[in-house]
Amino acid sequence: MDYLFTPATQARLNTGNLIQPAAKTGKLLPAARDPVTGEFVEIAKIFYQSTTATLSDRGILGLLAQLAGGGPVQPLIAPVYVTLVPLQVAQSHQGFQKIYRMLNCLKINLAVMQATAAVIGIGAVSNTVLSAVNFDQVLKIREEAKHQKLKIKDGFIDLRHILKDEGVEVIQQIFKVAHDSNFEMHRQKLVNGYDLFSKAVKRCQSALTVPDLKLRNSEISGARDMLFEALKIYDDCSLLDGLSSAGKLRQMECVWAIDLAIGITFQLQRSYDTVISRLKELQSKIRQDIITVVKGCQSESELDFLFPEVTRILGHDLSVIEFWHQEVDWMQTLSAKEQHQLASLDKLSNDTLKTSVYTTFTVLAAEPSLYESLKQKSHFLSLRDQLAFAVSPKLRREYEFYVSQQAIATGYQALATSNWQEISDLTVANLYYFFQIREDSTENYPTEDELEMPSWHFPKTFNNELPCS
Repeated sequence: MDYLFTPATQARLNTGNLIQPAAKTGKLLPAARDPVTGEFVEIAKIFYQSTTATLSDRGILGLLAQLAGGGPVQPLIAPVYVTLVPLQVAQSHQGFQKIYRMLNCLKINLAVMQATAAVIGIGAVSNTVLSAVNFDQVLKIREEAKHQKLKIKDGFIDLRHILKDEGVEVIQQIFKVAHDSNFEMHRQKLVNGYDLFSKAVKRCQSALTVPDLKLRNSEISGARDMLFEALKIYDDCSLLDGLSSAGKLRQMECVWAIDLAIGITFQLQRSYDTVISRLKELQSKIRQDIITVVKGCQSESELDFLFPEVTRILGHDLSVIEFWHQEVDWMQTLSAKEQHQLASLDKLSNDTLKTSVYTTFTVLAAEPSLYESLKQKSHFLSLRDQLAFAVSPKLRREYEFYVSQQAIATGYQALATSNWQEISDLTVANLYYFFQIREDSTENYPTEDELEMPSWHFPKTFNNELPCS
């Protein structure tokens, strides 16, 4: 994350008159503090990083930071500006408004994701249908939902009007799924789950208006129990049966949204250790879920759908969740007086508040442009592996080893580099397939059908590390 302070505060930070506190990991936090008095002076606005200092520099996330860095944080699922809210609820109506908006944000996200998943339906779908509900379209649909231009009924949005210009095939697909007996059982489970989730959100929002702390916490706990029931429904593995990789991703995103809502309830009760534990588990789950999706991606059209969306999740959502984790960890070190003063600083105007909380809905998508640029330099299998590297950088080690071995064996000594840190994911993946083709040309090169399958090309250790879908 990058932080934007006012010019006056930034000038004092530059001269050392003010300092930024740091999390246990050493990551700077978005607050300016007087080192002499210990008083907090300002809370910064948060932006997506314009540069990175990790292994992601050499891959998709590094390229994304170069292309779109410095802009507002725009997670696909996760809410933003969470940490100070529990402190502010007790102090002002503004704190209540923030929580209310964040929970509504998750509620809309859930409805949009499952509505677009319903368009995809069960089984394979055409490129036209996938394009109609892809990453760009989700941003547009959510913008409409935010302004209440689309009605949510039983957790689903009727998308026929907003997708009417996408062609007859898309409208026919919506009608087909609506009358699919197999999907109807799937749909009914989600209707029940969304009803629980919606009621839990309303109960939690109402709880925030209760002045008695004990009664408020009791109501929040009751709302959380309902969220856990909803999570149990959405996280049922049987709901993934028969879904394409695109459909699975949307279903998984619904699960993440509910998990984040549960995290907010724990934070409202200042159960910070529990929040940290759940955020760690969620980050791990998101990465594992994405690897499952990437493993199951069987065609270029599916990758066209997945690549921009997964890139946004990796670059923004996981960054927000990690930032949330680090801030909660840091807040536990503050005294009650310091927490009170910090919360009092964050007095945003209503307009700024809307901008902050609803950055999720801002339509600014650099990810599709990045993907189109990479497609000109690579191919389906290589691109899919680059996406896997972004999720789990350790997965590319076997590729590095293979390229080194083949480079030595075939006389390409210059390619047998020992300094892989400086080599991009794009280069590693492309070199891997360059040598794969050379090696397979003397053996049995895979047929066109086999090229569509995700397993033949992965190194054995990669397959072993991937969870079963």
